[in-house]
Amino acid sequence: MIVLHHCPQTRSMRTLWLLQELDIEFQVHLHAFDRSLRDPQYLSLSPAGRVPALEIEGERMFETGAITQYLCERFSPDRMGRSAGSPDRMAWLVWVHFAETLSQHTAALTQQHVALREDAMRSPIVMKLEAARVGKCYDAIEARLSTPVENRDYLLTSGYSAADISVGQAVYMSRFFVTLDQHPALAEWYARITERESFVKSLPTEGGIYDKDFYPPWPVE
Repeated sequence: MIVLHHCPQTRSMRTLWLLQELDIEFQVHLHAFDRSLRDPQYLSLSPAGRVPALEIEGERMFETGAITQYLCERFSPDRMGRSAGSPDRMAWLVWVHFAETLSQHTAALTQQHVALREDAMRSPIVMKLEAARVGKCYDAIEARLSTPVENRDYLLTSGYSAADISVGQAVYMSRFFVTLDQHPALAEWYARITERESFVKSLPTEGGIYDKDFYPPWPVE
């Protein structure tokens, strides 16, 4: 049995979305996004006290990119993943792991806008810098999706994969801070992949980190 340790609106949503696509049996153990992730019992699953953590047949995994690679290689090497002989293998690896670049900047914005509740604790400079870095990540995705390749509806020429899930979930999070208004190809791709039933099933039904749909730059001028 596979058990996913998950907090809504965190990186573990990426693993949940992928598991829905793989159509395999799994259970979800929900956690609050609080200090309970530092409890010794949970730290035995994820030493840094983060989600996701995955239990599978007595083994334990953490780190989202590693989990994505393992699940794809084991359960869907040529549909959600791309096997070693695939022409798209290199691009698949790049985009699966690029998601973490975008997520790091979003995590910094989440800390500034959400975790630090007092204005005196926040840094407008950090907020602006990290929002600009998210924009640079959007530029990279936009350039990829705008490349004049036949049937480029997804990040890979060969079609939808876990690369779209990984980057798509990172964009889901970053949209709370930086809109897609200046990136039309990215916006079209995001709308396409989030129509999938697997994405809808990965959305939070309760809880979650964000209590607003959008957090504008601070201070608002």
